[in-house]
Amino acid sequence: MDVIPAIDLLEGRCVRLYQGDYARSQVFNDNPVEVARQWVDQGASRLHVVDLDGAKAGKVVNQQAIAAIVQAVSVPIQVGGGLRDRISVAQLLDSGVSQVILGTVAVEQPQLVQELCQEFPGNIFVGIDARNGQVATRGWLETSSVNATDLAQQMAKYGAAGIIYTDIHRDGTLSGPNLDALRELASKISIPVIASGGISSITDLLSLLALERLGITGVIVGRALYTGDVSLKEAVQAVGSGRLQDIPPDTGFSTFA
Repeated sequence: MDVIPAIDLLEGRCVRLYQGDYARSQVFNDNPVEVARQWVDQGASRLHVVDLDGAKAGKVVNQQAIAAIVQAVSVPIQVGGGLRDRISVAQLLDSGVSQVILGTVAVEQPQLVQELCQEFPGNIFVGIDARNGQVATRGWLETSSVNATDLAQQMAKYGAAGIIYTDIHRDGTLSGPNLDALRELASKISIPVIASGGISSITDLLSLLALERLGITGVIVGRALYTGDVSLKEAVQAVGSGRLQDIPPDTGFSTFA
């Protein structure tokens, strides 16, 4: 199972939100490239980058920071936040981003997602961010009437390469993943699911590993890495794939707090 560090960008800086609340953000580093390099040095096999400004604005905002991260590391980068038209998707993929994550448009323009899945096979993930089982949109500022599992099934039929499922109530809280919701969603679709939200310990990661047989192929870890509650190197050793063969024996863990 891939352990995927999150790099959330707000005004060009690396931050973490609490339950998706922009007013409750904590800055961990002013240099996202430095953060990206550190995670790769510690074994990350891919990185999860979210343009928080873009998610709110409905367009990519942190292009410069995203491009710098892509240039700085050799692992695949998946990017989401504000991607609501074909041009934005194509530009990011042309810039070297491996996968793009579509969220709001999956609810508001599902036909566009289907077209993009056909045009860019294997490159389109759908981010399903849920609040009490209902899908939130527009940077988590609005909650739709769409059921998360129903949307995942629809996107799987449209050809999405995978689903990234985030439980908003647990995101940034270190309260553990929503195993019941993940189990239900993964059991209803045949494409990979990446879990996100609430990871606080290696024990949480091991609990997700038990769901790997259902299609949980990866887990995004954010705040716990930045606070030092989870060591990325230890997490990769415990549950998943990574680049440990490239890590010098004396590589240590340092937090950004």
